[in-house]
Amino acid sequence: MNIRDLKYVIAVAELGSFSLAAKRCYVTQPTLSSQIKKLEVELGVQLFERLNKRVILTTVGEKIVLSATRIIQEVNYIKDISESSKDPLSGRFRLGAFPTLATYIFPKIIKPIKAAMPNLKLILIEDKTVNLIEQLNSGDIDAALLALPVPNDSFNSKELFNDYFRLAVHENHKLAGIEEVDQTSLQGINLLLLEEGHCFRDQALEVCSLIGASEEHDFRATGLETLRQMVKAETGITLMPEIAMSTDEEDICYIPFKEPRPKRTIGLVWRKTLVKTKVIDELIKITTNN
Repeated sequence: MNIRDLKYVIAVAELGSFSLAAKRCYVTQPTLSSQIKKLEVELGVQLFERLNKRVILTTVGEKIVLSATRIIQEVNYIKDISESSKDPLSGRFRLGAFPTLATYIFPKIIKPIKAAMPNLKLILIEDKTVNLIEQLNSGDIDAALLALPVPNDSFNSKELFNDYFRLAVHENHKLAGIEEVDQTSLQGINLLLLEEGHCFRDQALEVCSLIGASEEHDFRATGLETLRQMVKAETGITLMPEIAMSTDEEDICYIPFKEPRPKRTIGLVWRKTLVKTKVIDELIKITTNN
């Protein structure tokens, strides 16, 4: 048994396919299949049920994969300790962010990060909040930019900035000329929102409940850019976080709310056991200032 074989097993378990796992591990499928078969013989158990077009874990295979995942995490942890002892701002660092933030914040921080930490191999991951939290727990990513709070005793977090929401309307809309939105004036109005699974949808629904607005049920967008274009097409109005706004846009107005302004608080979240605390410190400085 070796680390390489455990990585093969984990890849097959995650992808449900020997061919896809072989591509991920940069080996041929016969090589990967042969090594897993040898491991099954060595352990005296069957790890996978090989069906017609898919592969599933056996009961004992599920337990072994859980153990193998912990082993790989510990191996990576040892590597992180070693790298950090040589240069605390070097090595690989995987940073995640959810879609309605990643699109706008990653381009702002990538150059400052490279300037401050030229030896750091930064890997950026865009995914939904629930998936990022799972990846933090499993050690698949090192830190994530998320909307706070994130209740988890295994995590540390640092508040970075407030991202305020504005009402986005077409320039011909009856509300386009006002300086500030009185939240009570939106009672009974329908807003265009994102589809299920986006944390910004949940945040927007929370705002709707506070101001008495409702969701437009005939349409749900896959991203903020779709919402923006629907407003420009005079299809409806929506909420837009300030980080996603541009000052030189045409056909759309972003109207601030009166106090208390609706917002989301963006923070950096990482595991308490993470070794690369110097990288975390630099990321906090960079994302706060950009």
